[in-house]
Amino acid sequence: MDPQEYDEIIRHLVRIAAHQDTINEDLRESIRQQVVISQRLEITQARVETTLARIETLLARMIRHEDNGRDA
Repeated sequence: MDPQEYDEIIRHLVRIAAHQDTINEDLRESIRQQVVISQRLEITQARVETTLARIETLLARMIRHEDNGRDA
């Protein structure tokens, strides 16, 4: 292998490594964003569960016990 071919291979490998660094940073940023989204979804889920429990409580109070859940 002559020195010119060797130099070309090295240059190509450097370009590949630089491109891989860009890809890795993009992936890290995507993961950071996904973590934030997951945290927001967990908060939202907790709020939905609380709201559902409140609705169930209100419905239980509104439905007369002697109806036993049947429409009047």
